Amino acid sequence: MRAKSKNFLYKYLNNESPTGFEVEGQRIWLDYIMQYADEYITDTYGTAAAIINPGADYKVVIEAHCDEISWFVNYISKEGYIHVIRNGGSDYVIAPSKRVKIHGEKGIVQAVFGWPAIHVREKREEGGKMNVETVVLDCGARSDEEVKEMGVQVGSVVTFDDQLTEINKKYLVGRALDNRIGGFMIAEVARMIKEKKVALPYSLYVTNAVQEEIGLRGAEMISRRIKPDVAIVTDVCHDTTAPGYNKIKQGDLKAGEGPVLSFAPAVHNNVLKMLFEVADKKKIPYQRSALSRFTGTDTDAFAYSAEGVASVLISLPLKYMHTTVEMVALKDIDHVIKLMFEFLKQLKAGHDFRYIK
Repeated sequence: MRAKSKNFLYKYLNNESPTGFEVEGQRIWLDYIMQYADEYITDTYGTAAAIINPGADYKVVIEAHCDEISWFVNYISKEGYIHVIRNGGSDYVIAPSKRVKIHGEKGIVQAVFGWPAIHVREKREEGGKMNVETVVLDCGARSDEEVKEMGVQVGSVVTFDDQLTEINKKYLVGRALDNRIGGFMIAEVARMIKEKKVALPYSLYVTNAVQEEIGLRGAEMISRRIKPDVAIVTDVCHDTTAPGYNKIKQGDLKAGEGPVLSFAPAVHNNVLKMLFEVADKKKIPYQRSALSRFTGTDTDAFAYSAEGVASVLISLPLKYMHTTVEMVALKDIDHVIKLMFEFLKQLKAGHDFRYIK
């Protein structure tokens, strides 16, 4: 990975962009990608799209979502302890003993998710119960008034205080790889188009959507505005080789073995077939998966937008989703970027993906 790309990756991933509060991360993303795009648009809630070759009739989207799971302050006790509720799919099980940042009205307040010692917990052999009532933040305050003096109020958002790192020179590890790594990958596709002087015959909208973690909301909004002809969505999926997964139910997917191309009702078979052909021709490794009624990604929002958009999903295998140690293979990142780039390079303006013509 070139140094400039790596610097962007770390700056972007280490920034906090919780659902509903993505603006700072979006500014970092736009500052980087606009070296390689012609113009950009944003919407009311903060979704951003950098546009290459604007104004063409045929419009193509490559998309990721930029938000991360987090917490909201929900109740502050008289003793100064802070209770939270989830903002997205946050996991109470991983919270105890974690350091966090509370994004208060006066700036960042450092805190920890406290947890009683193993000696005193009930049902010690089960590890104790972790839920909305028992998982509590401690910011070093002794009263609710002291907490509020720090700028912490009900509604303050809370993020884990964890940074991006590498393991064994093969894997990236950190929080919010789901799915800001997608934002990195689509930005790198834009860079390659610019640096390799690829003249696209259509308008490409490189789209970084907000609020996926609470129901694909950013993608719903921006899809209606762009009205693309084709959408290529990238997100993460589970590496099912890690302990705790059932391959019979969740498929056999492994980090390091290439992007995952999925079959699902929302995934358009003709776009998917073209992806397979590109991957085979360019010798890009890939894996296959089957999904049920929906993909659970922004693919669904684009596919079913307005009159329907021919959409496809390219997933990056990831271990330990929705934790602070999400893990992806560096070579998978490269292969996702290459697959999207090669697909876009060969796509002709006006290509009709309809099943029945």
